[in-house]
Amino acid sequence: MLDLPLLERLRLVRRPLSQRIMGQFLAANYYWLPGVAIELDHVERIPANPVLFAMNHTDRYNYFPFQFTLWRRFDRFTATWVKGKYYESALLARFMESMLQLPTVSRGYLIAKDFLAAIGRTPTESEYACLREAVDARAMGRAGILPTQPLVPATLYQPGRNPFGIPFDASKGDYADYIGALFEAMMARFVELNREAVEIGLDLLVFPQGTRSRRLLPAHDGIAQMALHLRIPIVPVGCNGSDRVYPGASPVGRRGRIVYRIGEPISYDALRPFHIDEPYAPFSAEAERRFDLQFRAVADQVTERIDGLLDPEYRQAPEVGASGIVRGVERFV
Repeated sequence: MLDLPLLERLRLVRRPLSQRIMGQFLAANYYWLPGVAIELDHVERIPANPVLFAMNHTDRYNYFPFQFTLWRRFDRFTATWVKGKYYESALLARFMESMLQLPTVSRGYLIAKDFLAAIGRTPTESEYACLREAVDARAMGRAGILPTQPLVPATLYQPGRNPFGIPFDASKGDYADYIGALFEAMMARFVELNREAVEIGLDLLVFPQGTRSRRLLPAHDGIAQMALHLRIPIVPVGCNGSDRVYPGASPVGRRGRIVYRIGEPISYDALRPFHIDEPYAPFSAEAERRFDLQFRAVADQVTERIDGLLDPEYRQAPEVGASGIVRGVERFV
């Protein structure tokens, strides 16, 4: 399970060997068997210094051909945001770590995994929903009244456990405070890793919609929090055709053609109306409360820019809430 000690042990390098080794396998797939045509349109728009690439997420592997081409043509490497659940297996975690996959957490992930540690099972949808509502309310500065039995097991609120590297200590608050403290500590390390990546010359690669969907979904505001904090350009990327090359779980691509359209960079200066002229901790409850409008405005701009780079079949649907998207506690298991 992803925890704070694991996050603290992650180390980044400028030219990761694992990405280069993986690139050799991808080369065989793309160049020969069965062959995949990869196009990057308007590469001249990519600034020379590290950027935050923001891409739509149509399938499991649509970042592979993009990373491969950045490496082969420009000797650029990326650190990619991934969900914390991909660090569940020790073996897979080591692989993801070597590939510079930076795991993010959410309050929902922590609720689900802490519940499993305390109770021995995954929460039901109703248990998860009422806990999430209370934890989110507390983060936003409201009362956040915790549900009691029979809505959730009473033993969930017993302190003393330490599954993530920070103990549940009753002297420091109740269950909602515990989840909030876990989230802020783990995301503080995540922000630190992103800063380290940029400082050594890595690009960041983010899927701001947060989950896979053939049609573009609205961006979450995490990308805005990071870009405004690190003051680096956001480069929107529209990925077209990858879902036909990678239709399932296999990382071996089928014959096909993938087109990545590079948009005009959104520089930090271009976001001047949304600048935050004081120190803040990205992903903290205080930042989310105080600067929500700025973060949301930048995220909406990113969605709009990506949408303009997509073929009609991948563009954001008018109804937005496309089917097939996993919601609730199932996202974390």
